[in-house]
Amino acid sequence: MTKRLHGVIAPVLTPFNDKLEPDVERFIAHCRWLVDNHAGLAIFGTNSEAASLSVGERLSLAQALVEAGIPAAMLMPGTGACALPDAVELTRHATRIGASGALVLPPFYFKGVSDDGVFAYYAEIIERVGSGCVPIYLYHIPQLSQVPITLGLIERLLERYPGTIAGAKDSSGDWKNSKAMIDNFATAGFDVFPASESLLSQALPIGGAGCISATVNMNPAGIHRLFEGWQGPEAAKLQAKADAIRTIFQAAPMIPAMKHVVSSFAAHPSWRRVRPPLVALGDAAGGEVLARLDAAGFDMPGYPRRPQ
Repeated sequence: MTKRLHGVIAPVLTPFNDKLEPDVERFIAHCRWLVDNHAGLAIFGTNSEAASLSVGERLSLAQALVEAGIPAAMLMPGTGACALPDAVELTRHATRIGASGALVLPPFYFKGVSDDGVFAYYAEIIERVGSGCVPIYLYHIPQLSQVPITLGLIERLLERYPGTIAGAKDSSGDWKNSKAMIDNFATAGFDVFPASESLLSQALPIGGAGCISATVNMNPAGIHRLFEGWQGPEAAKLQAKADAIRTIFQAAPMIPAMKHVVSSFAAHPSWRRVRPPLVALGDAAGGEVLARLDAAGFDMPGYPRRPQ
């Protein structure tokens, strides 16, 4: 049986080369650094610019990680897509490589769809992948998808596929919703991951499974210490430090800001690249983010320090 991921998980940033193609070497290196700092890998999440990646790119990047020796058990690939066959292909591949789970966004082009339609989408994926389907994590990000994962939908899916529906990432930013997911379904083995480390101190005491947070890309060790130490004497201090770092990134366009900072620590300007329609952070804005991080004592151990 596939061992489930818990704890601190990064929706991994995707580096691009000068042709705006995924930079496989730097992608592998970033993933290895994250794993070394106790983070799981939700490759092809929102912060991976997954909606800007083709199916072929996602398949080849996932395969490259496994072939590079990144443990498949650390992977939770994003496999959702507007086209059902694409979602099936991606989920089938996640199953084949032995990933710990698949984070599955609902189809997001049509709006106002019913729970019946979303249920059918997830059911078709599970049925078409067949026996041994990778555990499915529902991706609730209604501010972008406009297709919510409702409590009623979760209940129906758990009743039909209790061995396959494993949990959810709640990116709504609404603590009441995350709490309701945990309160209603955690005892049924449904693992709920809020999308911010700022909610760890609230989620873990009531049965939350951890967090899948953008800024795990930047602060994996610090957020892992918070996850491990939430009941300890340093819990409030660890939470405050993690919150301070996240607040700095939230004050800027997060994906360009994170890539700008990685670029600085990696001493490689290409890390700044984003795929259109996103736009890279300019030098002035990027410098402001770096200055605020310096003042907060931020570091990325294992990445080369930026030149002084």
